[in-house]
Amino acid sequence: MNLVDVTSKLQTEEQCVAFLEKVRWPNGVRCQMCGGDKISRVQRKNPSKNKRLALYTCLESTCQWQFSVTSGTMFNNSHVPLHKWFLAVALMVDAKKGMSALQMQRHLKVSYRTAWYLAHRIRKSMEENAGSPLLSGTVEIDETYIGGKTIRKKERGNLKGQKKAAVVGMIERGGALRLRHVGTGNTSSAQVAPLVRALVDRNVDRVMTDESVIYPVAFDGFCASKHETVAHKYEYVKAGTDIHTNTIESAFSLFKRGVTGSFHRVSHKHLHRYLSEFEYRFNGRKQPDLFGMVAERMTQPGTLPYAKLIS
Repeated sequence: MNLVDVTSKLQTEEQCVAFLEKVRWPNGVRCQMCGGDKISRVQRKNPSKNKRLALYTCLESTCQWQFSVTSGTMFNNSHVPLHKWFLAVALMVDAKKGMSALQMQRHLKVSYRTAWYLAHRIRKSMEENAGSPLLSGTVEIDETYIGGKTIRKKERGNLKGQKKAAVVGMIERGGALRLRHVGTGNTSSAQVAPLVRALVDRNVDRVMTDESVIYPVAFDGFCASKHETVAHKYEYVKAGTDIHTNTIESAFSLFKRGVTGSFHRVSHKHLHRYLSEFEYRFNGRKQPDLFGMVAERMTQPGTLPYAKLIS
């Protein structure tokens, strides 16, 4: 679905509930507590503080749990109409450089706090899980720094004490992207080593980086024999070869343009969610229904209470 489809097919609460039912329970509604399929549907006739029109009651004698289509999901305890939720998802999956909470506020006509909280729950749903495929083939790895004060060229070699957030990026050529926030200031081999072992296949064909001293140490005992480097002091691509890190640098550039042009400022505390958003959108850029994929993720068990988000 694109934005036009969402505005035409998911206009009313009834249409939105039917869509979520189909996404969450493709084989019919089931109780989220006991898993039973004996369910009674309760339809609200009068408006109340809880705006969800449809409620379900489990008919199992030992359960009798009452729930809605949004219970226990990222939509949980939200009083925002579902059609606005779906508009927000459609806007975010189509915004190549991201969408700020202020933009979301204007589009949805909600408060800034509501727009900010809503956007972070969508980003949370975009996080890759532990079962994601490892990167293989030819993998490029590099680090970049986000936010903080501008550092003069002669100071770039020493970020100690600076307030820039360190981000490590890895990309499989023709495959998936991974972006991880690893701390503040200079990136170290101790930060990179566990990421490489967690995200890269041990049988990777080649691993390409610049000539930073952190990588030989980080790759030692894992993929050091597959390591190839390019000297950025002299060239972007090693002469006569395909050794470069241009692919991962292009991904970094897209994220930085989003920070500069859309968000203007991103806190270190929430940076990992912004990275998840750009990573997921980049990896799904060729998918025909990225909206549907995100909507399905948002119906999976898991919530993000506001108190936890700001704690």
